[in-house]
Amino acid sequence: MFLAATWLLLSYLLGAFPTGVVLATLYADTDITARGSGNIGATNMYRILGRGFGLLTLGVDLLKGLVPVLVATTLLPSPLYAGLVGLAAFAGHCWSPFLDMRGGKGVATGAGVMLALAPGPALLAGLTWMLVVGATRRSSLGALVAVAVLPLLCLVLAPGATWEALALGLGITWRHRDNLARLRAGTELSARSGDR
Repeated sequence: MFLAATWLLLSYLLGAFPTGVVLATLYADTDITARGSGNIGATNMYRILGRGFGLLTLGVDLLKGLVPVLVATTLLPSPLYAGLVGLAAFAGHCWSPFLDMRGGKGVATGAGVMLALAPGPALLAGLTWMLVVGATRRSSLGALVAVAVLPLLCLVLAPGATWEALALGLGITWRHRDNLARLRAGTELSARSGDR
């Protein structure tokens, strides 16, 4: 049990690694929190520093959710424990001690968690995200629609992961509350917008 509790804490700290901030600082000598939307995630990295930085940030942030859950399933074969580890990684990304308890929106890390817990629903939700972003050029809208359909997909295809999908959906929606206000006002940045 000590190892399981330790991994829960380590998962939070792994999730807390500020990928976008580190990449932007080390390789582009810029403060990503002061440019574009100010977010540290893949969309703002893509918007400000280009496709390569965006994809790298997306990949690392996704792994921050995927790997802790996969390790958890080998330490303690309990769906509840795996879900708690995933939520810990998600919380670390959103409220990082390395950024004074600030962080990202949690979409990529949450996607990694769900890919480990319920790959079918996660992939279908990812497809939903792509379709919405393709039609609207608004990554935030794509994320909000995807997390809205994810619990329904889990309910049908992977009922055991429904509570994690709901918890992550609520967390991601909360983290997007400023985006929701901008979407309603028609001022939300496009995923392709330049630095403003």
